[in-house]
Amino acid sequence: MDDKLKNEDPELLKEFQAKIDAEVKIEPKDYMPEAYRQHLIRQISQHAHSEVIGMQPEGNWITRCPSIRAKKILMAKIQDEGGHGLYLYSAAETLGVSRDQYLKWLHEGKAKYASVFNYSALNWADIGAIGWLVDGAAIVNQVSLQRTSYGPYSRAMVKICKEESFHQRQGYEIMVHMAQGTPEQKEMAQDALNRWWYPSLMMFGPHDGDSPRSSLAMQWKIKRETNDELRQKFIDKTVPQAEFLGLTVPDENCKFNEATGHYDWTDINWDEFWASIKGYGPNNKRRMKHHQKVHAEGAWVREASIAYGKKKEKKEVA
Repeated sequence: MDDKLKNEDPELLKEFQAKIDAEVKIEPKDYMPEAYRQHLIRQISQHAHSEVIGMQPEGNWITRCPSIRAKKILMAKIQDEGGHGLYLYSAAETLGVSRDQYLKWLHEGKAKYASVFNYSALNWADIGAIGWLVDGAAIVNQVSLQRTSYGPYSRAMVKICKEESFHQRQGYEIMVHMAQGTPEQKEMAQDALNRWWYPSLMMFGPHDGDSPRSSLAMQWKIKRETNDELRQKFIDKTVPQAEFLGLTVPDENCKFNEATGHYDWTDINWDEFWASIKGYGPNNKRRMKHHQKVHAEGAWVREASIAYGKKKEKKEVA
C-alpha cells in the first residue's frame, strides 16, 4: 500500500476505489482518502490561480487592440478567465479550505500557477499565440478533466471547456490574419510561435516518470490521461495547424513518424521549466506583485459585499 494511504481504513478505501472504477462521481460529503483530498486541493487551486494570473499578460493589451472588434473579443475573453477562476475557487472550497486561505498560500509562494503565464506578450501576434497555443493546450487538458472523478471539478470543467474553445478560435483567427498579412506581420506571427511553442508544451507538466503524483491521480481518475499522452495529443493536433498558416514550429526534429502515427519532437528545456515553477521565471515577481496589489485594493469591495449580504439577510428574517 502507498505510504500516503497507511492511515486509511482498508474497507473504506476498497469502497472508494469501487466507486471510482464504477464511474460514480465523488461528492464533497462522501468519504475520500486524505491523499485524494490533498491532491485536489493542490490541483484545483493551481488551476484557479492560473486562470486569474493568466488575465495579466492579455489585460495589458486591452488599450492597444488594433480594432474595436478585437478589443470587444479580448475583453470578453479576459472576463471569461476571471469567471473560470471563480468556478474553480468555488469547487476548491468544497474540499474544506476557504478561498482566503488559497490566496494566502499563493501570496506566500506555497501555491503555484501555470509557468506559461510568466512569459511576456510583446506584441499583438503574442495575443494570437496565447489564444491558439496556450488556450489550445489548456483545452486538450481540460476536455480530459470533464471526466475527472471529483464531481464539483468535473461539472466546472464542462462550462469552462465551452468558453476555452472560443478563446482558441480567437487566437487562431489573429494568427491567420497575421500569417496572411504583410511579410512583416507574418514574421511577427512566426516569432510569436517560436517564443510560445515550448512554454505551451511545458503546460502539461513534467514527464510521467518525473511526476510522483501521477500514479494515484490516474488510479483515482483525477486524471484520465498522463502528462506525456496529453502533450503528444497537443503536438499532433497543432503542428498541422501551423503548417496551414505557413508557419514552422521551432523544432527541426518535429516530423511525422509513420511508424508511430505521431510527430517526433525535441525534448523541453526542463531547467527553464523548473526555474519558472520555483519563482525565477521572466515575470514571476511582477505577476505576483500585481496580484497582491489588486487583491489589497479590492478589499473594500469584498467587505462591502459581505456587509450588504448580512444587511439583506436581516431584512429577510425580519
